Amino acid sequence: MRAIVSHRSTLFTESVIREMTRLCQQHGGVNLAQGFPDFPAPDAIKEEAARAVREDVNQYAITWGAKRLRDALVAKTRRHAGLDYDAETEVTVCCGTTECMAATLLALVNPGEEVIIFEPFYENYGPDAILCGATPRFVRLREPDWSYDSGELERAFGNRTKAIVINTPGNPTGKVFTREELSHIAELCAKWGVVAVTDEIYEHILYDGARHVPPASLPGMRERTVTISGVSKTYSVTGWRIGWCLAPPALTNAIRKVHDFLTVGAPAPLQEAAAVALESPPSYYETLADNYRKRRDYLLPALEAAGFQTFKPSGAYYVMTDISSFGASDDVSFARSLVAGVGVAAVPGSSFYSDPSAGRERLRFHFARRRETLEAAARRLGSLRAGAPAV
Repeated sequence: MRAIVSHRSTLFTESVIREMTRLCQQHGGVNLAQGFPDFPAPDAIKEEAARAVREDVNQYAITWGAKRLRDALVAKTRRHAGLDYDAETEVTVCCGTTECMAATLLALVNPGEEVIIFEPFYENYGPDAILCGATPRFVRLREPDWSYDSGELERAFGNRTKAIVINTPGNPTGKVFTREELSHIAELCAKWGVVAVTDEIYEHILYDGARHVPPASLPGMRERTVTISGVSKTYSVTGWRIGWCLAPPALTNAIRKVHDFLTVGAPAPLQEAAAVALESPPSYYETLADNYRKRRDYLLPALEAAGFQTFKPSGAYYVMTDISSFGASDDVSFARSLVAGVGVAAVPGSSFYSDPSAGRERLRFHFARRRETLEAAARRLGSLRAGAPAV
């Protein structure tokens, strides 16, 4: 009997992150699993969204993005990255960075080609490559600083390599790729004719002097980079689903065609509000990073006091931890016990690796939460010191 589902759909699972959110809701826990804020978005952008709805900006925008948003994005990119893009030919607005990544890989990668992905990786990247009919090639980032082995990366490139995915600052590790690392990657992309697909959604969330280097700003990379970002993390509106791809015209044309038949367009009134968000002054981004640093610096000691080893992130709002001190046999059972018995949800580390065994002693927590929420989590985690029976 012929299989009723596609073979490709059997090659990956549902999102483990969102599964942990459902378990957290069932147990009334504190959700440090799925990375969305529990504090308000800026008033100015909420007011602009409401205005747009009231004034009937409720029909289709231009498929590849409302002009007001594309113009605001071009201006913001020039201010912050020193890069110039043409709003008419080099910008595509999508339904979140999730669609940006899927549309980009579907537009650029052929079946049988390869996509290089650093691991631990955000869980969408592997399935996105598989949906293209491509083969993911994974290159390991290693603790404690999440550096990669240059020889391993060089061996991953070859005649079948079409793209490399670079997430900086990164989820789940908080790694910020250095200029030296990105220059090495750029040399390999040029040598092999590879496109860099960059997920820069956490570009403004940086700590301890770390600097975000847009890969497209490096010599020779402007014409072979698709830069992906969006409003979700920087402006605390993860439910709005407004993301964008910046790329040279030939790549943009292909991405726009795929995007058109995936979703047609992103929500029109929210694009108006996103344009306002992109006009935020420098002080907004400075305060954003400082507030997340304070949350990080509260949660990490609480995790360490509870028995976790932490790997201090340089960016984004996640921390990977080592659970070996608990004697747990695997991360999935530990995470389930943690939310059921202690009331704190985290993400099993194995979901971020191609070989699940590589993450069996890892758990990811996020700290995009109000101080009182983090304090509640710390109180619950405190029971681990006494040897909570559920864990």
